[in-house]
Amino acid sequence: MMRPTSTLAMVVPSLAVAILCILVRSASAEFWLDEFTTDGDVRRDYDRSGRQVASLVLDQRSGAGFNSTRKYLFGEFSVEMKLVGGNSAGTVTSFYLTSGEGDEIDMEFMGNSSGSPTVLNTNVWANGDGKKEHQFYLWFDPAADFHKYKIVWNDKNIIFQVDDVTVRVFKRYDDLPYPDAKPMAVHATLWDGSYWATRKGEVKIDWSSAPFVVSYRDYTANACAVHGRNGGGSSSCPAGANEWMDRQSDDTDRLTVAWARRNCLQYNYCDDGWRFPQGFPGECARN
Repeated sequence: MMRPTSTLAMVVPSLAVAILCILVRSASAEFWLDEFTTDGDVRRDYDRSGRQVASLVLDQRSGAGFNSTRKYLFGEFSVEMKLVGGNSAGTVTSFYLTSGEGDEIDMEFMGNSSGSPTVLNTNVWANGDGKKEHQFYLWFDPAADFHKYKIVWNDKNIIFQVDDVTVRVFKRYDDLPYPDAKPMAVHATLWDGSYWATRKGEVKIDWSSAPFVVSYRDYTANACAVHGRNGGGSSSCPAGANEWMDRQSDDTDRLTVAWARRNCLQYNYCDDGWRFPQGFPGECARN
């Protein structure tokens, strides 16, 4: 007599969970990825809590990516990512903004050999002037779970954050190039960067481990959208935009940036005299 009751006790919770998942998905029919165009193998799914997950797949035939249909002029852009697991050497995963006309703000994650730390490459381009990389070893395994990565961009500075910890601030100086005039779209990509990604190209992709997958969830853009064809019209900013529009580094940011420099920074363009034989970029002496 106990067996049917025990079986029913197991089935009912499972059925309830299944119904809950259906309700969650129905209630959120619009997928955040609908704001983007896609290229390559881009998959849509849900995690156990019902949150929408977009995954990019890289194999020997093609990489993958998505880019926003809207362009923005300043904003706060955030996403949670779970990077490629195992031996990801040679792969490059990204979350970045670009105008397509020489302005760009990059967060790129360079694959590693199993057991080696993952490198986060941050960079800023303005009017085609780049070569401003800071590269950090991440202090956790970014493939074991989702972590949040954020770019805050306004007319005063660009702030890079990892799990709400500020690791870099790129300041604006009126006499130096800064991306403040060209609207930018949001992009995410996974691609074969064997020629430079891991140990400056020494370690190539091991295709026997393919396909490689990176997942994104909880994307938000609290930003000023630029209207008109190709983002060439007027802009509109959301309520509360001044929270990030006026955002500048504070004492906490300065402490965490100093911590990241001491413990995680493994490349700073302002220390690379071989790269700049004619002298370092102007901001190097001011930061």
